[in-house]
Amino acid sequence: MKKIGFIGAYDKTDLIIYISKILVTLNKKVIVIDSTINQKARYIIPAISPTTKYVTDFEDIDIAVGFENFDDIKRYLGLSNDQELEYDFALIDTDNAEGFGNFELGTAAKNYFVTSFDNYSLKKGLEIFTGLNEVISLTKILYSKEMLKEEDDYLNFLSLGYKAIWNEYKIYFPIENGDLTVIYENQRLAKIKFKKLSIQYKDGLAYIAEEILEDVSEANIRKTIKLIEKGV
Repeated sequence: MKKIGFIGAYDKTDLIIYISKILVTLNKKVIVIDSTINQKARYIIPAISPTTKYVTDFEDIDIAVGFENFDDIKRYLGLSNDQELEYDFALIDTDNAEGFGNFELGTAAKNYFVTSFDNYSLKKGLEIFTGLNEVISLTKILYSKEMLKEEDDYLNFLSLGYKAIWNEYKIYFPIENGDLTVIYENQRLAKIKFKKLSIQYKDGLAYIAEEILEDVSEANIRKTIKLIEKGV
């Protein structure tokens, strides 16, 4: 099972769910773990009987909420600590140092730092890396209205002193391109629909999915996105 970390104070739940939809459509078994303080998945993902901690199925994606670590999930599923979770990928959403440590994201196959450029998202997100003993490599996922170089430079400045190394490439998602309206509508319908998302948003999803999968071509991923758009 490959661990993929999505780290930061910015809201990442819908992004992770949409990426997971691509993965499961490509016949991968995926668990999304909400290790955030507010546990947004509890409020936007339908569950028949939510308790303090639970795993629920949402469009073939397993969503785990309220767990402290992988062993905690194993116990819930009736597995011993020695048994492996039977997933191809675990996508872990965290906005705190405890979640980062408990799910051992320092050893994740890939880590993404997700942020917009308001000071809260930037500074609170970077706090997660306080006290790290080892350097961690991350790819930036940046939400911005105009994608200014000055914004990225400011993030680089704020991150000085943290044990975070930024990968050279970064992934941009535009703010105020109609995507939030689509996302909110999907939340109300309790559905994952790609049809009305902007080309830029779908391009970002495709790029991240290609990075995570590694052995699936960009063409196949884009074909998969079209199938999701058609509801196939």
